[in-house]
Amino acid sequence: MKPNLDSLKLEIQDFLEAEGFSIFHGHSRLMDSQPIAYWNCEEHPDYKMFVKNAKTAGVAMIVYNHREFTAELVEDALERLEGLEMPRDEYRKLERRLKEMRVYEGFTCAIELSFDLASRTYVFDLRTEWYEELSDLLDDLDVLGGDLEDEDEEPLGGYFSKN
Repeated sequence: MKPNLDSLKLEIQDFLEAEGFSIFHGHSRLMDSQPIAYWNCEEHPDYKMFVKNAKTAGVAMIVYNHREFTAELVEDALERLEGLEMPRDEYRKLERRLKEMRVYEGFTCAIELSFDLASRTYVFDLRTEWYEELSDLLDDLDVLGGDLEDEDEEPLGGYFSKN
């Protein structure tokens, strides 16, 4: 996959307009509560097939979202890494890989197209390999960190009886 989706981002917008779709520049819909059907981008990475399906289904509007990679994502990951206890070699390996990802700052790392039909959201979610790698690293940090609860928080009063 391309290391940068910037040119594809513009190509998709032009294609949607040429096909007569109304483009709604919205936020990612991956966290919506409505059931989601994901397009298989690994086997069918051509966004034109997804758009063709939307058109055939009678969809008039596509929600369009693209994400730019920021150094803040790396800095947040490095802060999370600092709070973990692990073997020194493993720590340095993760730290080095995270720092290497700073070179992608400003690049488009993900493109998402979606539409609603019959109480379901259909999503085309294309990501670069390096952004997928970062997502996997973040998942690993979550697993290594376990449930990170604020130790200063006290339980909510009035919900449990001490009887």
